[in-house]
Amino acid sequence: MKAGTQQFFRYPFKAMGSPCEIQLYAESHTAAQRVSGMAIADVQRLEARYSRYRDDSLLSAINRVAATGGRIEVDDETAGLLNYAGTCHRESDGLFDITSGILRRAWRFDRGTLPHPSEIEVLLDKIGWHRVHWSPPVLEFPQPGMEIDFGGVVKEYAVDRVASLCWEAGVRHGIVNLGGDIKIIGPHPDGSPWRIGVQHPRRRNAVIRTLLLHHGGLASSGDYERCIVLNGVRYGHVLNPKTGWPARHLASVTVVGDLCVVAGSASTIAMLKEAEGPAWLEAMGLPHYWVDVRGTMGGSLAASKERGK
Repeated sequence: MKAGTQQFFRYPFKAMGSPCEIQLYAESHTAAQRVSGMAIADVQRLEARYSRYRDDSLLSAINRVAATGGRIEVDDETAGLLNYAGTCHRESDGLFDITSGILRRAWRFDRGTLPHPSEIEVLLDKIGWHRVHWSPPVLEFPQPGMEIDFGGVVKEYAVDRVASLCWEAGVRHGIVNLGGDIKIIGPHPDGSPWRIGVQHPRRRNAVIRTLLLHHGGLASSGDYERCIVLNGVRYGHVLNPKTGWPARHLASVTVVGDLCVVAGSASTIAMLKEAEGPAWLEAMGLPHYWVDVRGTMGGSLAASKERGK
């Protein structure tokens, strides 16, 4: 595609419980529709496979086996996600754990009340990737009553996959945004970067930073998406699998990486590492920006309001 002949198109849609959008440049409306249609269909495919809200999803089938303490053989794509989740568990010293989604049984953020500590204690015995036997392609749950949740991996994986599909289809300029998880297909045709606003953790619909990115992925984690505020204390949805209680040091973390799935898991791990999170990101060499619950800001992307990569 020649840059001079391209037109700009945007395709908003809803998926994975989030507002999503694909923006791209193409030679024609027909070409743009073809690529965006293929991309959106793949997001829907992944949602159908890994949604915990659908009884007919692969994830639900896995969790039915987990509930009884059985074993199940999985396909290559699912094995790749499990391998990545296992790596994140190891690199985070057990803080990133796809078996911790079961804590939502105690934490009902729509009710506005805290769970009783005894509710959490009961669930902690069912949490721990180390309790699962994973020998590809067989996933085995020796302890009945566990479950897994790909919520911290699948949406970011979908972002990276859609960006790759668009590139393979000939798109060289565009951006994929699935509920704030972002991957850049390529810069604008004139070479200029995409302007990406970082959500303010305490002001609804306000931007706290604007980042200028030519390539790569971006993801944020924070205590503002689903939370309970009691007596001035905010309890967010990023839950520590070892204690069952929310991380309460950082209000938000934004990470930039080559892949959105890496940015997403790193931002979550940093939240869970609390005061040690920023130093961990620094050691990992990942560009990042953080805000703590007192409003202090920092990170390698905090030097100016606009930063390119």
